[in-house]
Amino acid sequence: MTARALATDPVTAARRLLGATLSSRGVSAVVVEVEAYGGPPEGPWPDTASHSYRGPGMRNAVMFGRAGQLYTYLSHGIHVCANVVCGPDDTAAAVLLRAAVVVEGVEIARARRRTAKADDALARGPGNLCSALGIVLSDNGTDLFDPYSPVTLELNTPADAAGGPRVGVSKAADRQWRFWLPGHSEVSAYRRSPRAPAAGLSD
Repeated sequence: MTARALATDPVTAARRLLGATLSSRGVSAVVVEVEAYGGPPEGPWPDTASHSYRGPGMRNAVMFGRAGQLYTYLSHGIHVCANVVCGPDDTAAAVLLRAAVVVEGVEIARARRRTAKADDALARGPGNLCSALGIVLSDNGTDLFDPYSPVTLELNTPADAAGGPRVGVSKAADRQWRFWLPGHSEVSAYRRSPRAPAAGLSD
């Protein structure tokens, strides 16, 4: 499958990314947890929790580009997080890569994640995933389907997924846009943002 498989709505793209193989700088990992994010109010998938909700800027412009690119950002000014751009061209949407199982380059990932107490924690959580795979902020805009890119993605056959609300968002906190492969200890624990409305009072 190519990037065209991701030129669809964010929920469908998120499900297709489960089980995909992400490779970067000596480490390969199988994606087991993702979150879908939409775009601005005038788009087909308005999403107040998305970085693209207020329109394009210098950093998030890649979210409005073609599917199959990497969108990176800093969480809390510290941790690099990686998203896969999806949707048709010029329509903002992306899928956050939340957790993965390291399958190649385990020793390299361990060296990058010295604080991880077990291998299943190497790429659990979006910041840890990028750290384990050596993904950096300057990878923003990388074509994940170019075999010569420093970060590449191979889509595999989609697997049956479980779903639930996204982790730690204060807006659109009830939206069931997080998906994961059951049975993997690498999947994050759910935590609701303390700034979110009570369960059932958010979209």
